[in-house]
Amino acid sequence: MIGLMSGTSYDGIDVAAADFHFDGAEIVLRPLGDLEHPHDPAVRDLIGQVLPPARVSLEDVCRLDTLLGQAFAEAAARGIAELADGRADLVVSHGQTVFHWIESGQARGTLQLGQPAWIAQRTGAPVVSDLRSRDITRGGQGAPLVSILDVLLLPPGPVARAALNLGGIANLTLVRPDGTVLAYDLGPANALIDLACRRYFDRPYDVDGALAASGTVHEGLLEALLDEPYFDRPAPKSTGKELFHAGYLDARLERFAGLAPVDVIATVTELTARVVVRDCQAHDVGDLIVSGGGVRNAWLMRRISELAGVSAAVGDSTEQAPTERAPTERAHTERAHTENPTEPPAGSPEPAPPSGQTAATSAGTLVIRPIDDLGLPADSKEAYAFGLLGFLTFYGVPGTVPACTGADTASVLGSLTPGDGPLRLPEPSGAVPTRLRIEPAQARGSKHDGNDDRAQRQLRQAAGAG
Repeated sequence: MIGLMSGTSYDGIDVAAADFHFDGAEIVLRPLGDLEHPHDPAVRDLIGQVLPPARVSLEDVCRLDTLLGQAFAEAAARGIAELADGRADLVVSHGQTVFHWIESGQARGTLQLGQPAWIAQRTGAPVVSDLRSRDITRGGQGAPLVSILDVLLLPPGPVARAALNLGGIANLTLVRPDGTVLAYDLGPANALIDLACRRYFDRPYDVDGALAASGTVHEGLLEALLDEPYFDRPAPKSTGKELFHAGYLDARLERFAGLAPVDVIATVTELTARVVVRDCQAHDVGDLIVSGGGVRNAWLMRRISELAGVSAAVGDSTEQAPTERAPTERAHTERAHTENPTEPPAGSPEPAPPSGQTAATSAGTLVIRPIDDLGLPADSKEAYAFGLLGFLTFYGVPGTVPACTGADTASVLGSLTPGDGPLRLPEPSGAVPTRLRIEPAQARGSKHDGNDDRAQRQLRQAAGAG
């Protein structure tokens, strides 16, 4: 499988290759590698020109759909050649979100560009795309779709566990000790930081958070940024650059003329850190698994750690000691969800913490660690997640958790574009997966177990590869 993802930061396409197979109620994922395929500057500029609050023509949309389709096709071809020994049974493309229509808190529609026919033509492989729309037809938010990976990867433990992804938008998946789950978009992660860096310094992002670290947080601006009703709406909920765009920032900057650019960047970085920590404390999170490009922003991760009372930021080589946290009131009203099609059976064993880390053992401690500790690279987690979604779609297995997206039922996601050969899907597995197991990468062509061999044969047959 090749998974492709271009997020709200739109700096490039993340490509991940992996082998998947079923092992009873478990899905086994073997990462084969990942890479980043940078966007051509002209394409990146065009993406920026069509994002909200811009008004665009259908010509612009058609042109960008084609150019992005060709870009995703080249990224997929690179992934197949460089990561998958020249062959792939399926390509899964998220596309590029250009609009996510939210009205009165309800998702009404979503639009991702990147015509999948170009990918199928370039690679010869079938393509799964348009992965969000089906969930929206069932009353869901169509996001965060990565929550299926989080729920399968993080079994319930003695404390609440959460997966935090820091892309352009931050999203959180919560797994409570009783096995109930919740997921939603928190708000901006890198979106406003990148916007300010491009505007003031002509840089795509704040390398290592150096600009933010050199500035001073302006409490008045921070308070104005936090005074946004979205932050207090109940989950599930989703957002994007339809809300957190240049106009959102500019409307608040008007009240604080003359701020130094580094102070603006320091303040929008602090906004992300405050929102993350507030919500983690509201849910009594004891084990926080982080991913996304924001993990590489050393200042952002330092501020999250400091606000949470954790003694060491992610990436620190020293052992991280849990720190007592004061009890806080819940910041959100949560929808009660007691049934979950992917809920693990009661009494499932808790995996041992990775070497060099400290496990959270009570509601009064917090550990922050990168998802790399669990076997996936932080920068490409979403690309692997979309590979997982495509695998589930191919086998007729729902790819959503209703408690996470707000849908009334789980759905098989996406649309399929045939590759060079006839499109023949395998028989639906009939299994309801309860776990995701990540195993060390294994080169293609090596001997796998019988289940893996059978699954790979089925995929090749379905792809028309014999």
